[in-house]
Amino acid sequence: MQSTRKSVQCLSPTGLHTMSYKEWGNANNPKVLVCVHGLARVSDDFDSLATSLCEEYRVVCPDVVGRGSSGRLRNPMHYQIPQYVSDMVTLLARLEVDTVDWFGTSMGGLIGMGIASLEGNLIRKLLLNDVGPALNPVALSRIGEYVGQAVAFERFDEALAYIKSISQPFGAHTDAQWEKLARDVLRKNDTGQWIKHYDLGLCQPFKATTPEQVVAGEAMLWAAYDAIKSKTLVVRGADSDLLSSETATEMTRRGPRASLVQIPHVGHAPTFVSAEQIAIARDFFLND
Repeated sequence: MQSTRKSVQCLSPTGLHTMSYKEWGNANNPKVLVCVHGLARVSDDFDSLATSLCEEYRVVCPDVVGRGSSGRLRNPMHYQIPQYVSDMVTLLARLEVDTVDWFGTSMGGLIGMGIASLEGNLIRKLLLNDVGPALNPVALSRIGEYVGQAVAFERFDEALAYIKSISQPFGAHTDAQWEKLARDVLRKNDTGQWIKHYDLGLCQPFKATTPEQVVAGEAMLWAAYDAIKSKTLVVRGADSDLLSSETATEMTRRGPRASLVQIPHVGHAPTFVSAEQIAIARDFFLND
């Protein structure tokens, strides 16, 4: 089954922007799964998962603003969770359904947590893919380091090697899977060079964050997590440097008391392109 590319207009403090999204399955299906990618990824990450679930769900996969086919923000300092939550609330209103299930990888999971913590939210089930309320600052620094790097490659094989080098924590993948993971986040510029798909301004909020803000942000994330009432599953890459085993275990004890699945030989973050990983999501979303 093929996807359809759609868009919705959203609002930031500096004006309007467009958020693009892919939709799979029957557009009239009231059963909706929203899948949201990580910081430097795109909606195409979920092609395999959406293909597996689109008979049961209307699957909606947005490009978060600043990435992929979506618009860019005039002020890069607004590339933060509150803006993303606002955009997703606009998207949920467009879908015209009473409830949704949510799959969020890394940043997409934080956005899901933010929405699921709000009174009257639509999220019935929440899958948090390798993310939680406490984030390792060393891992954040690693991610922030490459996000702001401007790179350009004359040949695709050079660009592919770069994507593989920064994505090794994803774990083992076939050559075909690596090629798709790379092509999804690369595009050609006006001179034919392969460059990143996103606004390099995404790194500015990272660079401006102080240690005090990190501490305050973690407290807010735990408060949000404790307010969640949705049925929740935490999936952790067993070698993750972003979500510690201690934090993941604590998430099973408080707030929604999430179930926990750990995937061996994978770091940050599981890609859910393999049948084994997709089966984890199918089991959670399709079995009550």
